[in-house]
Amino acid sequence: MSYKRSSAVYGGPERAPNRAFMRSMGLTDEELSRPILGVAAAWNEAGPCNIHTLALGQKVKEGIRSGGGTPRLFTAPVVIDGIAMGTQGMKYSLMSREIIANTVELTVNAHGYDGFAALSGCDKTNPGMMMAMARLNIPSIVMYSGTTLPGSYEGRDIAIGDVYEAVGSYSAGNMTMEQLSAMEECAIPTSGACGGLYTANTMAMMTEALGLSLSGSASPPAVDGRKAGFAFQTGKVLTDLVESDLKPRDILTYESFENAVTVLMASGGSTNAVLHLMAIAHEAGVKLTLDDFEQIGSRVPEIVDMKPGGRYVMADLNREGGVPALMKRLLDAGMLNGDAMTVSGRSISRELEAAQVRTAPDAVVKSMTEPFAPRGGIKVLRGTLAPDGAVLKVSASATRKMRGTAKVFESEEEAFSEIMSREVNPGDVVVIRYEGPRGGPGMREMLSVTAAIVGQGLGESVGLVTDGRFSGATRGLMVGHVAPEAFEGGPIALVEDGDGIVIDAETGRLDLEVEAEELSGRREAWKRPRRDIGGLMAQYAALVTSAADGAVMSSRIRE
Repeated sequence: MSYKRSSAVYGGPERAPNRAFMRSMGLTDEELSRPILGVAAAWNEAGPCNIHTLALGQKVKEGIRSGGGTPRLFTAPVVIDGIAMGTQGMKYSLMSREIIANTVELTVNAHGYDGFAALSGCDKTNPGMMMAMARLNIPSIVMYSGTTLPGSYEGRDIAIGDVYEAVGSYSAGNMTMEQLSAMEECAIPTSGACGGLYTANTMAMMTEALGLSLSGSASPPAVDGRKAGFAFQTGKVLTDLVESDLKPRDILTYESFENAVTVLMASGGSTNAVLHLMAIAHEAGVKLTLDDFEQIGSRVPEIVDMKPGGRYVMADLNREGGVPALMKRLLDAGMLNGDAMTVSGRSISRELEAAQVRTAPDAVVKSMTEPFAPRGGIKVLRGTLAPDGAVLKVSASATRKMRGTAKVFESEEEAFSEIMSREVNPGDVVVIRYEGPRGGPGMREMLSVTAAIVGQGLGESVGLVTDGRFSGATRGLMVGHVAPEAFEGGPIALVEDGDGIVIDAETGRLDLEVEAEELSGRREAWKRPRRDIGGLMAQYAALVTSAADGAVMSSRIRE
């Protein structure tokens, strides 16, 4: 069989110079006649989340060779969100999603690979790899490299979100420095991404829900021996995809995105998944909007008891059957499209036939009749403060409605300083603006801020509204992704200290209680802040779209 992409680069007498480069690395005629397949490993030594992906990449390569392909390993960049959090470095996190997709496109297309396998880990690597799959639309498959195990502190399991909240507890005098240090030392005991149902593990679920990874591959921890087996099988299945020519857009139908949103809502996963699923859909040419999230969330109960809103971590879900156990429960309830295709060449229904669901009071996955929460974990809000939409993780807050007084900050740092100085009080609605996709730029996550509020015991009495983002570890009445953002002149730019703000998760409203005439006057006086940015930040700010559209980089050229 002739592999058109690689043959164009490595085949025929005119490509003798090209082959010379490959021969210098020991490749033979036989290896060059096989499909040339990339192995994209998101890797660096910045943190533990992806430190092991190169080793897994070797297993993927073994699987590719066993299936008759020739593997070529390459790396993609990683921003470790937990390390960048609370600093200017966090502005690069969401940008890295596009850069990962661009890196895969660049490497795969420049070298004529016939397909690729992707190894993801920390937050943006999962969607970045899937965006590349959808964009390139050649045979490809993704595997999440795995979660860390939970830490143990004073006899209880903890995850990194607990440490962020402990900073707030320390500032409130409820924890000593010795206790904070002890928690810090034991929070992340192994390699792998953050243990709770934060963004990395949420998007790992999405790889299976969308059908782009092997069923059951997402939940085993990074240190679980089964991860190597899944890596081998991922490489082997990639060669099958090349032979069958099954491509990502054959899998990424609107129905597959409905399945993914259903799993997101049922799990109570990260609000970042809203942005990421819309971005993947954008690359696949599938229309997915905030309205789809709200419609599905209104009819799907949350049935997963995981941090930050619940008790358990990804390793616990793995012991109970992993993502297939959750999907099986949803499928049996008629909430998933069982005909949706997967990279195995089989439908979701076929893949889930053998899945087992544990039924017990302490189960991670609850029954449909006794859910963790009666509706999906994420609520879309609209109103005079967010005409184009905003998001709230309702499952992570006991408070459903609040009318508070605005306390306005022009940056995350300004807000964090005030919170740590105990200047935020019950009844305040903290407004952090100019942190949106263009205004930041980069739409920073604000776990340092939200965790400090919760750690001070204010999680149910203080609201927060921002055009930035939140970590999947965030809990409390925290509203993000406000659109239009402040930098674009959205209503959030017009809020002043003392204004009344209503957050209502029951009606889906986010309203600024200021008369229209007053707002009109403020708008006339408003001026966009001046910024002095260059390099990547300036490039990103020039191309990025609204959070309501997934904060994608709009760069298609049409003649």
